[in-house]
Amino acid sequence: MAIALDQRVHLSQSIGMKILITGGAGFIGSAVVRHFSRDCGFGVINLDKLTYAGNLSSVGSVSNLPNYIFEHHDICDKAAVDRIFRAHTPDAVIHLAAESHVDRSIDGPAPFLETNVKGTFTLLECARSYWYSLPVSTRDKFRFLHVSTDEVYGALGAEGQFTENSQYRPNSPYAASKAAADHFARAWYHTYELPVIVTNCSNNYGPFQFPEKMIPTMILAALEGQQLPVYGDGKNIRDWLHVQDHAAALYCVLTKGVPGEVYNIGGEAERQNIEVVESICEVLDSLIPRGSFASYRDLIHFVPDRPGHDYRYSVSCDKLKNELGWTPSRSFEEGLSQTISWYLENRHWWQSIQKRYDGRRRGLGQ
Repeated sequence: MAIALDQRVHLSQSIGMKILITGGAGFIGSAVVRHFSRDCGFGVINLDKLTYAGNLSSVGSVSNLPNYIFEHHDICDKAAVDRIFRAHTPDAVIHLAAESHVDRSIDGPAPFLETNVKGTFTLLECARSYWYSLPVSTRDKFRFLHVSTDEVYGALGAEGQFTENSQYRPNSPYAASKAAADHFARAWYHTYELPVIVTNCSNNYGPFQFPEKMIPTMILAALEGQQLPVYGDGKNIRDWLHVQDHAAALYCVLTKGVPGEVYNIGGEAERQNIEVVESICEVLDSLIPRGSFASYRDLIHFVPDRPGHDYRYSVSCDKLKNELGWTPSRSFEEGLSQTISWYLENRHWWQSIQKRYDGRRRGLGQ
């Protein structure tokens, strides 16, 4: 059931809108929670299991707002999710809860199947039941925004970009679990007419990112004078999207997007991994020089590559820009410099994580 562009309901016209955000204590989720509650003034129900990567201090700046509520539950718990829908009566869902680290999926794929596939299925079923119970006028405005990744499309060669019509070719257990979740979301739209919208984003970076991901790994290792571990030859390419730009894009998709459609979100900032690491070193050299004419580049160390490491991702944002009017607001250089400064100024945030995170290399497939 496709909805024509001129017939869609713009949710931005709604007053007192309430959003159920899953995974709102994670990296991307916390940025979305902050954006929707503080910047947009929407009511936010943050549903998070608080796994190792969940951190309520990431939403500390909005935790005392009257329009913010936290629910500590697992999205696989159907009874709990059903209760949350009934108790809070959200106008929309933004589904971000997921196991997301590729290396961890290589070592142990089972939690990715549980959360990313079963959890998405459970949430879709609870949303469908809740949606059916709504009055028709309210039902027409409801949205289920399923947030996914460009990794479902597999790997690119030296040229071309992923579009919304690209074939799914997931290559890691993580990507496979997200691809399965995307297919469930699509099926619930086409079979049950649940107003689902899917987004597929490129690699995110920014403040509050858990230290296992590449950019914070490099920043924190450099600050401690440790080696900077670059996988393989460092020439794998990713498209980098600042997390705050991603949050703004999700607002745009939620309020203007068409149910049944897919929108790709990218930062238009392709870089080789080694280029990213060298850029981090350059910023740190200018902010906190090592002294004695040494550079942080001296700490770069090439390590065995990840099994099945996709060579290149690149996302076309043309549909999102042309149909909904969104574009990234910052360059990669500007966003990276801001991110490094944030980690320098918020040592208490990551130092508390380091006390419980071993930082060991994962994903060697052994």
